[in-house]
Order: sequence, then structure tokens, then C-alpha cells
Amino acid sequence: MANAGGLPVKAGGSSVPQRQDDESFADFAYRILCDELIVLDIKPGEPLNDEVISKRLGVGRTPIREAMKRLESDHLVVAYPRRGTFAAGVDIKDLAEISEIRHLLEPAAAARAARMASPKLRQELRDFAQEVEQLLPGMQSQQDLMRLDMRVHRTIYRATGSRHLQDVLIRYDNLATRIWSLVLEKLPPVSEHIAQHIELLECIAAGDSEAAARLTAQHVTDFEKLIRAAL
Repeated sequence: MANAGGLPVKAGGSSVPQRQDDESFADFAYRILCDELIVLDIKPGEPLNDEVISKRLGVGRTPIREAMKRLESDHLVVAYPRRGTFAAGVDIKDLAEISEIRHLLEPAAAARAARMASPKLRQELRDFAQEVEQLLPGMQSQQDLMRLDMRVHRTIYRATGSRHLQDVLIRYDNLATRIWSLVLEKLPPVSEHIAQHIELLECIAAGDSEAAARLTAQHVTDFEKLIRAAL
């Protein structure tokens, strides 16, 4: 099943989340494959066979092909004529460029979310901040922490109220998280990095756009430092 951030609880292997009632088969295939590519359950350079994936997900080959086209536009897969489709490589050298783009967009998105979020969504953000605070002490898995970080980002992007901004932010967060996944085993526990989100969620819920932008900029900077320290 999907959690509040739109990410599957578990992907890869024999366990595949269920398709949501309001989710098309193509959207379902995209969600599962995207997650598996981000956390490197599907390794860089690994071939993606639509017939094999169709059987594994229980989805027709046409929706799989539609999902593949979206993943290619997201730079998560690469298609070669007469050779097939493969998981995109992860190049550490891309970190600087990705970080620069996120430095420009993420603080602006957090500030916009603080201004634009509905009262209902502000309460959701407060509740989510409490959930993060409760989850962190017992969360030992680095991959679980990474997924929680992704959930927070997706929730903030949704709070911007801009579908176009949300799409761009998700694309670059996905690329950044793939780099994170590549060095995950070399990193110390990242609980403190994730804990930064608690205050950020509370600031957005309170409508403090300046603090939200400042905290987000710091978070992106800390993320880049964290990754570079592991290289």
C-alpha cells in the first residue's frame, strides 16, 4: 500500500504494494518502478524487460511501456534502439548540478507551501511533524530513514499547490536520492538529518515562509555535505 507521501512501503523482491483504487495501471507501474529505481532495487545499468515486469506486477505490457516513457523523461531509465531499456547510471559528478538546482527550487517551494497550504493541509503537516518525531527514535534502517525523508519532501511539494513545480521538484529529489542510495552503506545514521524536517514542517504549517525557506536551504546544503563526506 502507499503511505502518505505516495511512496510504497516496500518495493522490489517478492513484495509489491497494491494498486490504489484511483490509480491507473500505468500510474501504478510507474510508482513501483520509480521507487525501485530510486532506492537501487533495480541496479544502474540493469535491463528492464517489459514482459518480465508485466508478469511481476500483474499489469499489461501497454501500461508498462507508458510507465517506461515517463521514467525515461525523468532520466531514471535509458532506452536504446534495438537494445532495450536499462536503468540509468548514477554519476556522482551530477551531485553539484543537482544540488544547485535544488538550492534554487526547494527553498522557494517551502516558502510557497507556507503561504499556500490550506487549513486542512496545515493540520496534516503538524500531524506529520509529530509522526516523524515519534518514528525517528525507533528507526534503525538507513533505507527506512531515506524513505521517510522522501515522504516529507513529497508532502511539502504537494503543499505548494503547483503541479508543475511539484513535478520538477520530485524529478530532482529522485535523482538526488539515487546518489544517496549509492553511498547509503557508507553513511553514519542520518536520523539528525531527517530530524531537521520536524521544525520545517511546523514552520510551513504556521505560515512562516522565511523560516521555511531558510531551513530548507540549510537542509539541501547539509545533504550535499553528507554525501560528499561519504565519497
